[in-house]
Amino acid sequence: MTLPPAPATLPDASGAPPFGRHAGLAHAFDWARLAPPHARGALWRLFHHKRWHYVALATPELFCAVAIVDLGWTSTAFAYAFDRRKGKLVASFSRDGVPGLSARVAPHVAANSCSRFRFLSQTITIEAAPQHRYRLRLDSGHFGIDAEFGPTVSPILLAVGPVDGGGVHATQKSGGLPLWGTVRCGAIGYSLDDGVASFDYSNGLLARETEWRWASAHGLDLGFNLQAGYFGAHENALWLDGQLYPLARAHFDFNPDNPMAPWHVWTDDDLLDLHFKPEGARREERNLWLASSRYIQPIGTFSGWVRASAQAPKRIVAQLAGVTESHRSRW
Repeated sequence: MTLPPAPATLPDASGAPPFGRHAGLAHAFDWARLAPPHARGALWRLFHHKRWHYVALATPELFCAVAIVDLGWTSTAFAYAFDRRKGKLVASFSRDGVPGLSARVAPHVAANSCSRFRFLSQTITIEAAPQHRYRLRLDSGHFGIDAEFGPTVSPILLAVGPVDGGGVHATQKSGGLPLWGTVRCGAIGYSLDDGVASFDYSNGLLARETEWRWASAHGLDLGFNLQAGYFGAHENALWLDGQLYPLARAHFDFNPDNPMAPWHVWTDDDLLDLHFKPEGARREERNLWLASSRYIQPIGTFSGWVRASAQAPKRIVAQLAGVTESHRSRW
């Protein structure tokens, strides 16, 4: 199945959101232009507009993730580096920002856009250059990243759909991107050369209570994104040999009381069946007056099979590095 090209702007000229899955990059997400029945007032949008920009960097030795999150009335950022051979986090960063000042999630991820987070001397930037190239820089003193990745070797997914509570959400997911650069964890340095990067840019009007399970892993020729929860099956996709294929509803079989036990993920269309073996995890639990978050992101490997159609031969997946996630937020 070939996905239609991504629209240049969301919503369209009539104010309608282009629900569905598309291939390519949008250049504007402007929810103030939504027409009924999806239109909402400015105050409602202020408290429901959520944006985040997440990047994963993977090599045989190291797995890193970096995220900038703008919730409108507050913001946060986090990053970590997980040494896969040692089986432990070797660096981490987490910081809440000053509302309206610390974080700026880019209005899109097309060329010349930039997401930033700054708190005192701690900074994160995620920049998009022409020809689908990107640069990530983090400086938090003891922990630093200087990475470049791209160009894309397969189409970028744009998924747009309704969510509970009357909102509308959109997300852009990349497949695997060629990666190079360095990571500094105290006195120890790591090379990212010949690794694989991927990104998740999400922008929408979400309910106050939001919950999901997520799985993502990428090589240059094979990768996938799965979600079950607030966004249904809208963003489920498989990247295979430079092509992008939509996937059906995803299932996550895991033990919420022991998320470091193996996971099993599969899709209803019989195009993906994978087992995930965690190697470590980043977790965070917050309970603030206005908001709360319970989050765990295990890091590990996926093994099993995928295929482009029910008639296609199965492609074996063996120890593909990636993450799963269980997340519940009141925001």
